[in-house]
Amino acid sequence: MMHRLLFVLLLMVAGIASAADNLRPFVSGSMAQIQEEYAGKPFVMFLWSLSCTYCPTELEMLGKFKQQHPELNLVLIATDTPEDKPEVVSHLAGYGLSEIRSSWVFAEDMPERLRFEIDRRWYGEVPRTYFYDQTHERLVRTGLVGEAFVKEWLALVSQAPSGDK
Repeated sequence: MMHRLLFVLLLMVAGIASAADNLRPFVSGSMAQIQEEYAGKPFVMFLWSLSCTYCPTELEMLGKFKQQHPELNLVLIATDTPEDKPEVVSHLAGYGLSEIRSSWVFAEDMPERLRFEIDRRWYGEVPRTYFYDQTHERLVRTGLVGEAFVKEWLALVSQAPSGDK
């Protein structure tokens, strides 16, 4: 029994370590890097924070949705700080999002610059979700989005020929 418990604990630590490796610093130029990484591909970019009341609801939904729809390109950006990295990693792991390879945390002294780089009309409210189609035209939603909306959007962009809306 003790061996099983130790084994489970080791797996948990390994999962958190893997998530920590996937969490990248979001700095000036990171938005361009994300857009380049998903050139010609649709993706969902979710902005969240540890202090956000509604973010856990969306993270839970996105974790389940990603398991059901592995084709979804998902980018997660925590608007916290690098000092919060252990807690950010723990939250992502708790929602089954530790394997998302495009996970970021704000990492500059002036978060306003990073917000401006993402969206000149965004003042920091979270949760905030951006739905980018293949041409990187985007829909923006603040607040809870819900699974039905994500499912409809994914069906829409999956049917669109590359380069079309």
